Amino acid sequence: MASGDICSSGEGVEILQQVCGKQFPPCSLSEEDLIQNPYFSKLLLSISKHVDESGLSLSLAKEQAQVWNELRLHKAAWLRCETLQRAIQELLTDYYVRAQDANLSSEDKKFYETLEQRLLVTELTQLSGPGQETEMPSLLGLEKADLLELMPPSQDFVWMRARLQAEVEEQLKRKCFTLLFYHDPSSDTDGEALKAAKVWSLTEVLLGEKQQCLDAKGQQQEQLVLLEKKRTAYSQVLLRCLTLLQRLLQEHRLRTQSELDRINAQYLEIKCSAMVLKLRMEELKILSDTYSAEKVEVHRLIRDRLEGAIRLQEQDMERSRLVLETYEVLGEDFESLVKEYTQLKLATKNKRWALQEFSRACR
Repeated sequence: MASGDICSSGEGVEILQQVCGKQFPPCSLSEEDLIQNPYFSKLLLSISKHVDESGLSLSLAKEQAQVWNELRLHKAAWLRCETLQRAIQELLTDYYVRAQDANLSSEDKKFYETLEQRLLVTELTQLSGPGQETEMPSLLGLEKADLLELMPPSQDFVWMRARLQAEVEEQLKRKCFTLLFYHDPSSDTDGEALKAAKVWSLTEVLLGEKQQCLDAKGQQQEQLVLLEKKRTAYSQVLLRCLTLLQRLLQEHRLRTQSELDRINAQYLEIKCSAMVLKLRMEELKILSDTYSAEKVEVHRLIRDRLEGAIRLQEQDMERSRLVLETYEVLGEDFESLVKEYTQLKLATKNKRWALQEFSRACR
């Protein structure tokens, strides 16, 4: 791509704000993508003029808004009819329960029976209405005219409808007060007029709280998107840091290993010297515990006496050596004389012993 086809950094930021802002749905684009693809950026800008935040065209979004508005109106009408239907069903259910436990007045019985009869005939009439005649046979072979004959008298119906309005209003009021108490428990002690005022504004309060929840949810989604972007960026930074650390380790490992070996050798040498000194200290401690001052003094005296005896023996040995040297000068004749002298001395000793024995025997 030519250099002229590449956006500048400021233009990339501006395009990113316009494309990813309110004019276009959120998209995972970065400033680098827009800078490297300027024509794609221009295409997004031109498309953003014809779509809304959801990605729909403006005409289709307008039609969709109209449809949603009509749907809300039909839904509101259906909810009103459904609310009245359920209120009437609850009134009848309450009547069935009370009829089992208490004696109702004739007026109440007439009211509920007329209401039940009217409700049943109306439902059956709807089931057998003109829209069903062409598709399926009538219910149980009954025609609409047959069902209308079962309607209660008109005066009873008018009287029942007047009372029904008050009954339904009272029941709906109790339900509204129950809903108010669920939303605001402190309102239980308020008066009926104050409760009615709070119920009247409860819709706006709930809508406001719903809007707050939606806003909080939107902010949460934005935070999640921002968190995902930060997580991706931090992961890339961590990977680059790990790569850099790996390269540094590979480059400086040998130098660091030699220094570490030298330090370990010094440590072992110092530790060995400490162990030798510790052994010498233990040895001296054993000697100190074994030899007291009195024992050392006695050993010194014994050593002095032994050294004196050794000196005397050495002097005697020196004298004997001198005598032997003198005898060695005389030669072999002196050695024969010594032998003869030794023999004579032994013979004399034997004769002396024999004489002693003879003298002892003579006694």
